[in-house]
Amino acid sequence: MVAVRSSGLFFAFVSAAVGAPAPQAGYYSAPASLESASPAPPTVPVTNVSSHGPFTGTATTTGALTTAVLAPSIPPLPANPIETTYPSDGQLHGPEPAPYTPAGGLGTNGTEPVYKPQSDFDYESLALALYQEWIELDLFNFGLASFSTEDFEAAGLNAEDRELIRFMAQQEVGHATLITNILGAEAPVQCTYNYPITSVREFVDFCQKLTRFGESGVYGFLNHLTSRESGQLLLQSISTEARQQMIFRQFDGLFPMPVWFETGIPQSWAWTLLAPYISSCPENQTRLAWQNFPALSVLNQPNAARINANRTTFGETIGNTSSAPLNSTVPEADSCLDSSVVGENCSPAITHNRSIPLSFPGRQVFFSWENPGNPVGPNNSYITATSVSDAKYVAWVTQLNLTYSELTQTGSNEGYTFQPDVSTYEGDPAANGTMFVALTSENIPFTPFNLSQINPFVVAGPALYQAG
Repeated sequence: MVAVRSSGLFFAFVSAAVGAPAPQAGYYSAPASLESASPAPPTVPVTNVSSHGPFTGTATTTGALTTAVLAPSIPPLPANPIETTYPSDGQLHGPEPAPYTPAGGLGTNGTEPVYKPQSDFDYESLALALYQEWIELDLFNFGLASFSTEDFEAAGLNAEDRELIRFMAQQEVGHATLITNILGAEAPVQCTYNYPITSVREFVDFCQKLTRFGESGVYGFLNHLTSRESGQLLLQSISTEARQQMIFRQFDGLFPMPVWFETGIPQSWAWTLLAPYISSCPENQTRLAWQNFPALSVLNQPNAARINANRTTFGETIGNTSSAPLNSTVPEADSCLDSSVVGENCSPAITHNRSIPLSFPGRQVFFSWENPGNPVGPNNSYITATSVSDAKYVAWVTQLNLTYSELTQTGSNEGYTFQPDVSTYEGDPAANGTMFVALTSENIPFTPFNLSQINPFVVAGPALYQAG
């Protein structure tokens, strides 16, 4: 066991084996005197959430957490000149502070690490991540409890697959414990939730979408944290979630990792996608400062349950939320789940390579979106908001890319665009996997590190787009 103490917080990292075999003859065990006698640190208390469904009460508090606002947006600045001066020639340019230790880096001067928030930005970002961990813990357990063994078997998931989902729920207990310990006594706690799922297939698809924006939401702020120590622990948590997302893609019959890079999104994008599925939270729950944008829906979302997703009609999702799962009730002749044809079958597997892609450059994509001012999130206590109203572009956020396409409006809150043909590098089509789209008033270029500066120009969204 390796333990780290700092400022009253205690983190322990314990090596554990799942289903480890018993020692065989010829194997040696450590003497009892060498085995750790220290008890494992406790996990955060977990309640089996019994209430699932929409919130029906009246909010007593509304709006995001806020204080004095200094400006409507953060103005863009030129690059810091000092960041362009390093020669980058493969040679050492400063004395080494210790043997085999090149000069530079952050948090490398021997100072004892402090694992706690160092700014409002840190606290609000970590609190958002904790809201995400809580819903994943509940969702994984909810799916296991809601569907029978026969339901899972019919969807191609056996007892070992179900045990993997159960173990992933246990991982979320650890993630929630970690972030709770970092945040302290006012850390957000479990809430009640509302899921738009009616079948095992929809449960699995919703899990791969939820873990997608949960993972990307952390990537978007991780390297902006003032507390780099907390960021290190969160990185080791979110790396596990990345594996969960890939597993749910495999359970969903999708190619497990069709991209070269995973994308990051701003906190307000992640909160916009997450909040609609939280019904209510306890009184005095810690609130968040992030923005909830008006909801955006992809009307002809590619349906991964079809042999040919390009035949997807309008409304083949459960509900009309920005990350709604697919509707698995498609005509039997069009369903890929039971197809015996290689390149068509989409039953759970390590991998599938579909003959017909889910989407393609030039595909016409239709949208509808809400006006601002709608209640959303825990206890309907957050209000969707935007500072612009004229939707002109669709922002496609995927891998390392931000690409804009023109939006053609066909009504007051409806329109379409065409999927762009763009690659991250040669041989890597950018629009792939479970990616993000949003409507904007401008087509200003941003990069992965400053993508949050797009927020003042977002009219609606993001929504998830099942490109591959």
